[in-house]
Amino acid sequence: MFTKVGEAAAQATNDNGGAQESPIVTFKSGTTYKVGVKSVNDVAEYYGYGIYKKVNTFVPKNPAERNARGFIESNPSVWDRAADLLYTDAKKAEETGASEADVKPIRDEAYLFRGKKRYLRAFFDLATGKDIVVDLSPKQETQIKAVIEKYAKKLGKVAFELGKTGQSTNAAVSLSPVLDMDEDLTDAERVNFEKLGAAPFDLESFETCLYVADEAEQVKNLVIAGFDIARLGLSIGAAPVITAEPEVTDVKPIPDGEVPQLHF
Repeated sequence: MFTKVGEAAAQATNDNGGAQESPIVTFKSGTTYKVGVKSVNDVAEYYGYGIYKKVNTFVPKNPAERNARGFIESNPSVWDRAADLLYTDAKKAEETGASEADVKPIRDEAYLFRGKKRYLRAFFDLATGKDIVVDLSPKQETQIKAVIEKYAKKLGKVAFELGKTGQSTNAAVSLSPVLDMDEDLTDAERVNFEKLGAAPFDLESFETCLYVADEAEQVKNLVIAGFDIARLGLSIGAAPVITAEPEVTDVKPIPDGEVPQLHF
């Protein structure tokens, strides 16, 4: 019933504020940040669920168990089960002689309900002097990591410009070294860059960056997405009651896009 009791509760009034501030930031097309990089390892992998303009990206409270290749081995979420059912529909249609034109829409729908691999990557924002986190696709993370690895031995001496262009599946990210830090950084940015090595990035703060949905909310989201939950033996009335304040991290959801446990 209580989050803190006794001495812990008494000490809580000395805290500066409430919940931990999330470092996640908006990273839309046209956005640029001047940043420092603390480590190539300041990254987390996750699988997100959602449908563009219908259901914002979320991670299940009890995510599926996946093997090293990302395939689900146990404990599938209701969204995983919905995807599997639709893939089975596509296979049956194919086996009974349906044309590719008829089968493809079923596969495409199944894909919408699958968990998509994503990455959270941390940087040090030179404008604010604070750590920030951006959400990246696997391809984008590969590109960013390659640049960081190239300058791995100079991270404490080189600032970067992080940017994003394009829309949807055509969105591209870039990380470019600042060639002349005296000329291209403001006085405040140079001061903040000197703070880059003061403290490592707190990997645990990644957990404040994702919206977590329990099973009841996932079922509700399936309905919003247009899936017939009766096919899974579910109904909103039979699902666990959704409370007014679901158990989620106290942060804004990450932008719409492609979202098991975080792997550090």
